Amino acid sequence: MPGKNIRVLGQHPLIAYTVAAARASGVFGAVVVSTNDKSIANIARHYGAEVPFLRPGPMAGATSPDIEWVEHALQQLTDTGRAFDCFAILRPTSPFRTGETIVRAWETFTGASGVDSLRAVEPVKQHPGKMWIIRADRLLPLLPFGPASQPWHSSQLPSLPEVFVQNASLEIAWSRVVQDGRTIAGETLVPFLTDEREGFDINDRWDWQLAEQMVAHEGWQLPPVSETPYRG
Repeated sequence: MPGKNIRVLGQHPLIAYTVAAARASGVFGAVVVSTNDKSIANIARHYGAEVPFLRPGPMAGATSPDIEWVEHALQQLTDTGRAFDCFAILRPTSPFRTGETIVRAWETFTGASGVDSLRAVEPVKQHPGKMWIIRADRLLPLLPFGPASQPWHSSQLPSLPEVFVQNASLEIAWSRVVQDGRTIAGETLVPFLTDEREGFDINDRWDWQLAEQMVAHEGWQLPPVSETPYRG
């Protein structure tokens, strides 16, 4: 869905709600937007975020790994005398994540000893025990577990192990995991469970239509934004 980060949801571009939630949380020393797009940069600044540099184009593709732009952002800040012990990734595609959500995640992260990072997760809706792969013209279970008489793919969902999937709402990590291991997660992660609103992620047109529906008819609240709507 091209341009979704600045497409208007409610009164504001999508990115405004993430910037507003980050600022409202009060846990950050800086709210920085990494983008290669000058128009996105202007919108982010309008809503109170910093954009002290632009992301290089090769780091902004659809398949660009996160570690590249996170490493770039942290290094750019460090080079200007602004080194941070921790960082969080808050993706604009989760507009229902609030300042309170971020505070709760921060308390979970700082209250956990010996961890490298925190990642938002939620229970899966489609269990991998019931997923399949195709090899040639044969269907094979993705996870061939369980006894032959009762494999997972033929079992009732309540009998299967509880499985969680990551969502895009937030990640928090110590900066050392990037500097020392060139990873955004490290090896020891603490889970942060989100509800259906906090973890809602907009990827395609169906997701966008559903977000509009939830705001208009189901009472889902977007984070409050104090700035006037961006007009360009």
